[in-house]
Amino acid sequence: MAYPAPVEHLVEAFERLPGIGRRSAERLAFHVLRDPSSRELARAIEGALDDARRCDICRNVCSGERCAVCSDPERDEGTVAVVEEPRHVEALERAGVFRGRYHVLMGAFHPTDGTEEHHLALDSLLERLRGGEIRELILATDPDREGEATARLVLEAVEGLGREDLIVTRLARGLPAGSAIEYLHRGVLEDALEERRPLRRRRP
Repeated sequence: MAYPAPVEHLVEAFERLPGIGRRSAERLAFHVLRDPSSRELARAIEGALDDARRCDICRNVCSGERCAVCSDPERDEGTVAVVEEPRHVEALERAGVFRGRYHVLMGAFHPTDGTEEHHLALDSLLERLRGGEIRELILATDPDREGEATARLVLEAVEGLGREDLIVTRLARGLPAGSAIEYLHRGVLEDALEERRPLRRRRP
């Protein structure tokens, strides 16, 4: 073993993070060791693990039983945007272009990367839809290969409910292909929401 056991364990912990290889993990580990403020990072991680939880309704991260959006009576509970991650909720909220509610899948359907259907908060979404209050479901996943696969997965699951009155839409293709929602500015998000296209229309 090239490093003492505590350092090697730290490197391995960083290496388990998405997109972090061995070299990057080593750089992060040694940055932590030489930075006196790293203990604050450790406390922040511990605090988040202890205190953060998932919203009982939309599965977003929050500190109580319900997130701020689901607790807001002014939001349109009949319109729900399905997003992959909490950061996508943050991006849409920061832009201020959407007044409905959300459902956070906590990932994208990507079997080759280890994210299977059962890893996503799909069952809780279907349970919400069975209640009948939701009129429109907006598939607001990223416009990349994984996002499109996730949107198809959600659509197939929703079709199985047999709700003829439910409108299912997808964010307009004005979103740049291959981009991520959290990096888009307000105008792009606003256009994408306004020009969303139907995947399934309400039947008479």
